[in-house]
Amino acid sequence: MDNKAQVENFSRSVQQIKQEIKKDLVGQEDIVSNVIIAIIAGGNVLLEGVPGVGKTRLVRSLGKVLELPFSRIQFTPDLMPSDVTGTNVIEKDEAGKMKTEFRRGPIFANLVLADEINRATPKTQSAMLEVMQEHKVTVAGKTYPLSEPFFVLATQNPIEQDGTYPLPEAQMDRFMFKLLVGFPSVEELADIVNMTQITMDETANAVVNGETILAMRELAKQVPVVPDVLYYAMRLVSRTHPELPDSGEVAKKYIKYGCSPRASQAFITAAKVRALIEGRFNVSYEDIDALAYPILRHRMKINYAAMNEKLTVDDVITKLISENAKDKNSGKLDA
Repeated sequence: MDNKAQVENFSRSVQQIKQEIKKDLVGQEDIVSNVIIAIIAGGNVLLEGVPGVGKTRLVRSLGKVLELPFSRIQFTPDLMPSDVTGTNVIEKDEAGKMKTEFRRGPIFANLVLADEINRATPKTQSAMLEVMQEHKVTVAGKTYPLSEPFFVLATQNPIEQDGTYPLPEAQMDRFMFKLLVGFPSVEELADIVNMTQITMDETANAVVNGETILAMRELAKQVPVVPDVLYYAMRLVSRTHPELPDSGEVAKKYIKYGCSPRASQAFITAAKVRALIEGRFNVSYEDIDALAYPILRHRMKINYAAMNEKLTVDDVITKLISENAKDKNSGKLDA
């Protein structure tokens, strides 16, 4: 099969996934698109939004559409690491002898919803680090690999912060995207009410399976990135570091801490998937700019000057994109 046919099949499969999800979820099209990009790219997503905007329903619907096992973990202050990963238990075998057996926790699924992840203690949150980055669990010195594809969608409430434990930077960096789930419009609220009056269950049908997702991931890895676009993405990440001698005015004025190299990896991996969804077998500057917000917003810290001017992180990212584009157009980004 040639590249054109592969791209068409890829884009068609993603459109079918979106159409099925629409049966269960009203609106939130950007959220759905980015979650699909992350799943295919092999990344994790942090959703920030108030309760009731469809975060759990989205993951359940994805599980049906992708024919993948779904698991939900409700994070609470008394949740222990073993409640997430699983633990060794002592049992008697048929001969009456004692033996140790590993009982898997809810993390052993393909799609995992970590609901209100910031309500668990740092000890329990740390149990997620190895899982999210390496897709494996280590208990009592023994490592258990997770089945692929594996995807963690974590949620946190931006309003109610009493009794929460902010996620450490190392854990935030494990999320490919941070997505902000907005409140539905009046029309969308009406559609949600009408939909749930019929049934509260998901009605989406299976479109692809785990094997197909892995094949799509392999195809995405083959998408070429020309040096100019690669350098453009790397400069955008570099511009978040005010301490670097070649950083721009935006970082020096508004940014306290910049992004890690994982942001650079996320840009290229996700941009390849986005290009295929858009029907292209090449990464464009537009792919990089569109992905800048979900990739950068949780990895950089703005300073007091930005907050004093009532700028959000997304506002600063907009300025970074504009600054990067100006330098590209003027030839300053030539490698």
